[in-house]
Amino acid sequence: MTELLAVMAITLLAVISPGPDFAMVSRNSLLSSRRTGVLTAIGIAAGVCVHVTYTLLGVGLLIQQSLWLFNLIKLSGAAYLIFLGIKMLRAKPVLDGEVASQPHLSSLGALRSGFLTNALNPKTTIFIVSLFMQVVQPGTSLGVQLGYGAFIVLAHGAWFGAVALFLSTPAVRARLLAVRHWIDRVFGALLVGFGALLAFSQASR
Repeated sequence: MTELLAVMAITLLAVISPGPDFAMVSRNSLLSSRRTGVLTAIGIAAGVCVHVTYTLLGVGLLIQQSLWLFNLIKLSGAAYLIFLGIKMLRAKPVLDGEVASQPHLSSLGALRSGFLTNALNPKTTIFIVSLFMQVVQPGTSLGVQLGYGAFIVLAHGAWFGAVALFLSTPAVRARLLAVRHWIDRVFGALLVGFGALLAFSQASR
């Protein structure tokens, strides 16, 4: 029971802490649609599945012990976040009559943005690998570990789904669409910042 409570508490704290996932869901929910935001949240949950899978397979231990492999993941994630951030920073003001005609992110695009943002985030790698290596006991059955993994995935999906639902409500979006290019730039700056922090952070884990 103690192990279960520890896994739940650490997971919930990690999920609600601000990061690239939150920035991506917020941006897509505000500037596209509720559907786009929810699909982004689903993509994030799918990305968490990747981390949980390789951790349960033992690859997570390899990543933790291999400095070059960890740095490869870290730099790939940083490059992706910076690329997305620069695209958002280049957003231009949109006239009132043009808002409705702006292209929305496709369903596949929304899923992909959430998936890649999470799957390439080394902070999620550290969180899940450390959780299973340090909190989950070696004698814990595979079935229970799978249950923990499912909880982590569902927690991410539920939290970011709730964020998407809130930020895509008509009242919230109506107030913010008029300054959509500034929203793009703010979240773009955040993603560039997150990417830079990852790229230049020390390799120690």
